[in-house]
Amino acid sequence: MELTHWPLYGLRLRTPRLELRLPGLAELDALAGTAARGVHEPGSMPFAFPWTDCPPAERGRRVMAHFWKLLGEWDPQRWRLPLAVFADGAPIGIQEIAAEDFGLVRDFDTGSWLGLEHHGRGYGTEMRAAVLHLGFAELGAETARSAAMSDNPASLAVSRKLGYRTNGTGRLAVDGRRRGEVRLLLERADWERHRTVPVRAEGVARCLAMFGADTAEDGSGEGAKNSAVSAS
Repeated sequence: MELTHWPLYGLRLRTPRLELRLPGLAELDALAGTAARGVHEPGSMPFAFPWTDCPPAERGRRVMAHFWKLLGEWDPQRWRLPLAVFADGAPIGIQEIAAEDFGLVRDFDTGSWLGLEHHGRGYGTEMRAAVLHLGFAELGAETARSAAMSDNPASLAVSRKLGYRTNGTGRLAVDGRRRGEVRLLLERADWERHRTVPVRAEGVARCLAMFGADTAEDGSGEGAKNSAVSAS
């Protein structure tokens, strides 16, 4: 779908098994159902904000409200893109990519969740690889960041497989408990060395202004385009 005033709906990222894009209304409702059925094992909490700590129906509503909130607050200087992840045509999770002042700093963050029924199949690596391609190859980023709880080995394994390096640790209060956090950084050169998942992107050019990626640091307007060409 191509929308004149919201071209993000025409953005597509494809890997061998997955498609990432903004969902339609019925697809978003199905995605909420995926979250309602469970995102992680009971008794664990992999998120800094414990949004899954609620009854299933409320969890589903939170997914839909969060999606609308992020799109409603969109600004080229500060954005978060919640791409639905589809496997065999069904929504299985969300992969976010976010940035502030991207046109100047060329740095972005990622975050994600995957329905519990889809864990253990390697989807986490594939969906993260898709948005890393978007950030580095298509938008011209120089660095990417992520974070995971220190007791979340699955997330940490995905990051290290894709080339991230530990970039410090921290402590968080989550549900009244002190938790350890590992911060991770991915440099462009390390991303290049760890590119093992083929990714195809469509519809990016029409979205550059929305990402704040159509202006170079020198004001020439060619920075993201030239970086994208050199990274492809």
